[in-house]
Amino acid sequence: MKKQKNKLAGLQKRKAIAGYIFILPFIIGFLGFMVKPFVHSLYMSFCDVEVTPNGPINHFIGLDNYARTFLRDVQFNQLLTDELGRMVINALAIMVFSFFVALVLNQKFKGRALVRAIFFLPVILSSGVILGVEYDNTLLAALQDTIQESTGVSGISDIVKEILVTAGVGVKPFEIVFDIVDGIYDVAIASGIQIIIFLSGLQTISESMYEAAAIEGCTAWESLWKITFPMISSLFLVNMIYTIVDFSMRTDNEVMDRITFVMTVSLEYGFSSAMAWSYFAIVIAIIGLVSLIISKGVYYYE
Repeated sequence: MKKQKNKLAGLQKRKAIAGYIFILPFIIGFLGFMVKPFVHSLYMSFCDVEVTPNGPINHFIGLDNYARTFLRDVQFNQLLTDELGRMVINALAIMVFSFFVALVLNQKFKGRALVRAIFFLPVILSSGVILGVEYDNTLLAALQDTIQESTGVSGISDIVKEILVTAGVGVKPFEIVFDIVDGIYDVAIASGIQIIIFLSGLQTISESMYEAAAIEGCTAWESLWKITFPMISSLFLVNMIYTIVDFSMRTDNEVMDRITFVMTVSLEYGFSSAMAWSYFAIVIAIIGLVSLIISKGVYYYE
């Protein structure tokens, strides 16, 4: 028994060493190129940065930039509230979509390789050049405008809204669902990595577990909740953290646009640094809260 425990401990140690070796290039790059800018940016957030011909000069002003960020900048606070709301909705939609797509792609059927390639295209489309071409595609934009002009609505959700309004049913409870339906393309584009992570987890589950459950009379629905969810529960935490970080760094994030505008147009480097660090701290707090909640339901097995 003791020998077996020592063997498991040695295996875990080798896995840990392999993991540290894998992330070593990032650690070296972070320490060598990012620590100094991080510290300098944090110091700038407490300063009024004066741009002179001889370079920027920092005048320490304490927490004035942070007070201005949360108490006087109405636009930043409104954008922050809107983006956090979008983050919650999109993160949940991406998690649900990517999990069920991974379940489908894990099944055995003809043409599975082709279907997997199609669903993994969002990972390729997330690359800079192709993503820029996709967003700047004037042909698709013109086609969308033509459809809207001919139908008088922008999508199927607008038709449903009109039906509900005509029937006297309020549409406010359905607005979140409508937004998700209208943004299903964005959800699919943002789900590529999550699908791969879920699929890799599903493929580690032994078929014998499902066979034993079926022999005991367990239905497919019960197997999903009693076997599949517990076995890949840790991946929900990984994917949720990745999704939150990815959403916070999106090019269409209006909070980031506001910070960039203050820095590049208004040339208020101290104020923009305070906004950036405030946003960073809020996102980290959200990640910590989400990790605390999800980790309570994570099942770890050896």
